[in-house]
Amino acid sequence: QVQLVETGGGLVQAGGSLRLSCAASGRTFSIYGMGWFRQAPGKEREFVAAISGSGFTTDYADSMKGRFTISRDNAKNTVYLQMNSLKPEDTAVYSCAAGSYSGRYSQSAYGYWGQGNQVTVSS
Repeated sequence: QVQLVETGGGLVQAGGSLRLSCAASGRTFSIYGMGWFRQAPGKEREFVAAISGSGFTTDYADSMKGRFTISRDNAKNTVYLQMNSLKPEDTAVYSCAAGSYSGRYSQSAYGYWGQGNQVTVSS
Protein backbone atom coordinates (compact mmCIF):
# COMPACT_ATOMS: atom_id res chain seq x y z
CA GLN A 1 0.00 0.00 0.00
CA VAL A 2 1.29 3.43 -0.95
CA GLN A 3 -0.12 6.76 0.14
CA LEU A 4 0.78 9.89 -1.78
CA VAL A 5 0.55 13.46 -0.51
CA GLU A 6 1.17 16.39 -2.84
CA THR A 7 2.27 19.85 -1.80
CA GLY A 8 3.50 22.99 -3.50
CA GLY A 9 0.62 24.16 -5.63
CA GLY A 10 -0.77 27.67 -5.61
CA LEU A 11 -1.20 30.83 -7.61
CA VAL A 12 1.56 32.17 -9.84
CA GLN A 13 1.78 34.73 -12.62
CA ALA A 14 2.42 33.70 -16.19
CA GLY A 15 6.12 33.13 -16.74
CA GLY A 16 6.66 32.14 -13.14
CA SER A 17 7.68 28.85 -11.57
CA LEU A 18 6.36 26.36 -9.06
CA ARG A 19 7.65 23.09 -7.70
CA LEU A 20 5.26 20.35 -6.75
CA SER A 21 6.29 17.64 -4.33
CA CYS A 22 4.72 14.25 -3.81
CA ALA A 23 5.69 12.37 -0.68
CA ALA A 24 5.04 8.64 -0.54
CA SER A 25 4.59 6.34 2.42
CA GLY A 26 6.04 2.87 2.53
CA ARG A 27 9.47 1.31 2.10
CA THR A 28 9.11 0.19 -1.53
CA PHE A 29 8.96 3.59 -3.18
CA SER A 30 11.86 2.91 -5.54
CA ILE A 31 10.10 0.01 -7.27
CA TYR A 32 7.38 2.30 -8.61
CA GLY A 33 7.41 4.41 -11.67
CA MET A 34 5.96 7.78 -10.76
CA GLY A 35 3.81 10.00 -12.91
CA TRP A 36 2.25 13.41 -12.85
CA PHE A 37 -1.11 14.05 -14.46
CA ARG A 38 -3.27 17.15 -14.60
CA GLN A 39 -6.91 17.95 -15.12
CA ALA A 40 -8.11 21.37 -16.21
CA PRO A 41 -11.72 22.47 -15.71
CA GLY A 42 -13.99 20.82 -18.24
CA LYS A 43 -11.20 18.67 -19.66
CA GLU A 44 -10.04 15.12 -19.25
CA ARG A 45 -7.08 14.25 -17.09
CA GLU A 46 -3.88 14.23 -19.15
CA PHE A 47 -0.37 12.88 -18.82
CA VAL A 48 2.30 15.41 -17.81
CA ALA A 49 5.50 13.52 -17.00
CA ALA A 50 6.83 10.24 -15.64
CA ILE A 51 10.02 8.92 -14.10
CA SER A 52 11.28 5.38 -13.69
CA GLY A 53 11.86 3.81 -10.30
CA SER A 54 15.59 4.37 -10.49
CA GLY A 55 15.13 7.93 -11.65
CA PHE A 56 17.35 7.34 -14.68
CA THR A 57 14.57 7.58 -17.27
CA THR A 58 12.02 10.33 -17.71
CA ASP A 59 9.36 11.22 -20.22
CA TYR A 60 7.18 14.25 -20.84
CA ALA A 61 4.13 15.31 -22.74
CA ASP A 62 5.17 17.37 -25.75
CA SER A 63 3.72 20.62 -24.41
CA MET A 64 5.76 20.32 -21.19
CA LYS A 65 9.14 19.46 -22.70
CA GLY A 66 11.70 22.11 -21.93
CA ARG A 67 9.51 23.74 -19.28
CA PHE A 68 8.82 20.98 -16.75
CA THR A 69 11.30 18.69 -15.02
CA ILE A 70 10.40 15.57 -13.09
CA SER A 71 12.83 14.16 -10.54
CA ARG A 72 12.81 11.91 -7.53
CA ASP A 73 14.72 11.34 -4.32
CA ASN A 74 14.26 7.72 -3.30
CA ALA A 75 15.96 8.32 0.04
CA LYS A 76 13.17 10.79 0.84
CA ASN A 77 10.38 8.84 -0.88
CA THR A 78 9.54 11.97 -2.84
CA VAL A 79 8.98 12.87 -6.46
CA TYR A 80 9.08 16.44 -7.71
CA LEU A 81 7.73 18.39 -10.64
CA GLN A 82 9.56 21.63 -11.34
CA MET A 83 7.42 23.83 -13.56
CA ASN A 84 8.98 26.85 -15.27
CA SER A 85 7.68 29.38 -17.79
CA LEU A 86 4.15 28.67 -16.67
CA LYS A 87 1.25 29.64 -18.90
CA PRO A 88 -2.41 30.25 -18.08
CA GLU A 89 -3.24 27.03 -19.93
CA ASP A 90 -1.19 25.13 -17.33
CA THR A 91 -3.92 25.90 -14.79
CA ALA A 92 -5.20 22.56 -13.51
CA VAL A 93 -5.31 20.15 -10.63
CA TYR A 94 -2.05 18.24 -10.66
CA SER A 95 -1.91 14.71 -9.27
CA CYS A 96 0.96 12.35 -8.73
CA ALA A 97 0.60 8.61 -9.14
CA ALA A 98 2.61 5.47 -8.48
CA GLY A 99 2.63 2.53 -10.84
CA SER A 100 4.33 1.05 -13.85
CA TYR A 101 6.71 3.22 -15.86
CA SER A 102 6.25 1.00 -18.92
CA GLY A 103 2.60 2.03 -19.05
CA ARG A 104 3.28 5.60 -18.08
CA TYR A 105 0.91 7.35 -20.50
CA SER A 106 -2.15 5.46 -19.27
CA GLN A 107 -3.90 6.25 -16.01
CA SER A 108 -4.69 2.56 -15.65
CA ALA A 109 -0.98 1.82 -15.19
CA TYR A 110 -1.04 3.60 -11.85
CA GLY A 111 -2.51 1.95 -8.80
CA TYR A 112 -2.02 4.75 -6.32
CA TRP A 113 -2.97 8.41 -6.61
CA GLY A 114 -2.50 11.53 -4.57
CA GLN A 115 -5.34 13.86 -3.69
CA GLY A 116 -4.47 16.47 -6.29
CA ASN A 117 -3.09 19.95 -5.91
CA GLN A 118 -4.41 23.09 -7.58
CA VAL A 119 -2.07 25.15 -9.73
CA THR A 120 -3.43 28.44 -11.04
CA VAL A 121 -1.51 30.58 -13.50
CA SER A 122 -2.76 34.13 -13.95
CA SER A 123 -2.22 36.12 -17.11
